[in-house]
Amino acid sequence: MLAYLIRRLFAAAVMLVVIILVVFCIFFLVPKWAGVDIALNFVGKQADPAAVEGVREKLGLGDPVFVQAWEFFKGIFAGRTYAAGGDVTQCAAPCFGYSFKTEQSVWPVLTERFPVTLALALGAAVLWLIFGVAAGVLSALKRGTLWDRGAMVVALAGVSLPIYFTGLLSLAIFSYGLGWIDGEFVPLEDSLTGWLGGMILPWITLAFLYAAMYARITRATMLEILGEDYIRTARAKGLKEQVVISKHAMRSTLTPLLTML
Repeated sequence: MLAYLIRRLFAAAVMLVVIILVVFCIFFLVPKWAGVDIALNFVGKQADPAAVEGVREKLGLGDPVFVQAWEFFKGIFAGRTYAAGGDVTQCAAPCFGYSFKTEQSVWPVLTERFPVTLALALGAAVLWLIFGVAAGVLSALKRGTLWDRGAMVVALAGVSLPIYFTGLLSLAIFSYGLGWIDGEFVPLEDSLTGWLGGMILPWITLAFLYAAMYARITRATMLEILGEDYIRTARAKGLKEQVVISKHAMRSTLTPLLTML
């Protein structure tokens, strides 16, 4: 287990480096190769030429590519100083860039919005795991029944409909139509019930898509496992069906689902 965890952490670190390189290429190299003036895009087309030149100097756009990449990497861990003449702008670590329009570092903007994003992701994940896995297991155990067909039709709709459509549809029905949910975000420190009311529709919208995917995968995996020899052996030994499903079949079914997480 420890070796597996170390491998996953190492893979995550490598992926992080690759993502940083891709972001650097997208925002700094690709526009340059396409003949786009990055400094002009930063300050706006109506900006004074002196301001454009100042931003170009601050960002080091005239430096070689490897120097720009090194400054970009170094800024993440040690901070970065944007200087042009006597004008100096400090970007404290971790420096993921600096907005000259809003005059603030990117990192505080990310940290300000991260708690809401995390709550949205975790809440949706809990819902899609519970309902997706449960629906998939029940469909496999009740294969060919009305429940199985109905659940798979709903799952097919979940993976087929665009997420923005289900979001707008749920908002129109439950907020504007029935009036059950206000639909406005309320900070958690202000009101727990208001916070839950503002998060429930986004949770359901995100969970609907992934619950549908997990239900289909769980059903297919469970059906395959129920046909394995060790499941037939467990039943032949006289084990209760509940024990066979919960202790033998479910353990093997959850393995690919945990890998997907």
